[in-house]
Amino acid sequence: MYRIITIERQYASGGNEIGRKLAEALGYELYDRNLLIEAAKTLKIPSMYIEGLEEKQAGGFLFNLSKTPLGGSSSDKDLPLSEQLFLAEKRIIEEAGQKGGCVIVGRAAGYILKDYEDCLNVFIHCDQKKRIERAIKREGIQESEAADSLKKNDKRRSGFYHSVTKWEWGHPAFFELCLDSGKLGIDLCVKLLKEAAS
Repeated sequence: MYRIITIERQYASGGNEIGRKLAEALGYELYDRNLLIEAAKTLKIPSMYIEGLEEKQAGGFLFNLSKTPLGGSSSDKDLPLSEQLFLAEKRIIEEAGQKGGCVIVGRAAGYILKDYEDCLNVFIHCDQKKRIERAIKREGIQESEAADSLKKNDKRRSGFYHSVTKWEWGHPAFFELCLDSGKLGIDLCVKLLKEAAS
C-alpha cells in the first residue's frame, strides 16, 4: 500500500484535479497550492507575491537537498525569497511524508521523498490539443494565448524540477506511473491510481 502519492503534471493536463479527486477517494490529505500558501505564511510573504515565486527555477547550494536539514538553518534568511519559500515547502513535504496518508501535487515532492518505499510517483501528461481545450475552459486562458501559455508553464515547471532534482521532468525512469489524462480521462486516472495505492 502506498501512503504517499506524488503527482507531477504538464500544465492543463488535469493533474491538479486528479490529485484532488484521488485524495478524496482515498481519504488522504491533499497538498497542492495550499502547500505554497502555507509555506508563504510561515515566511510572512504577502499573498500578492506568491504567484511570481511559484515553481520558480532556483539554483545555488539549496538544491543539494540531501544535505539540507529538515529544519533548515539560521542562514536561510540570507537566501533569495524563492529559495526560502522552497525550503519552507520542503519542510512541509517532509512532514507530510512522515505522517503519510497524503497526495502531493508538484514541487518535486517525489524527489524530496525518494527514499520512502511507500511513495508512488506519478506523472500526468496529455496531448496539446486537449490541454489547449482545458486551458481555455478550466484556466480561463484566451484561445489566442493558450499554446504560448502551455509552453511557458511547462518550461517553468520543467526548469524548476530540473533545478531541484537534476532529473529530466517527465522522464518515465523517475516515475512509477505515467498516465495520459487525455486518452484515459480524469476519472479513469483517479480509479487507476486508487487501485495502485491500495
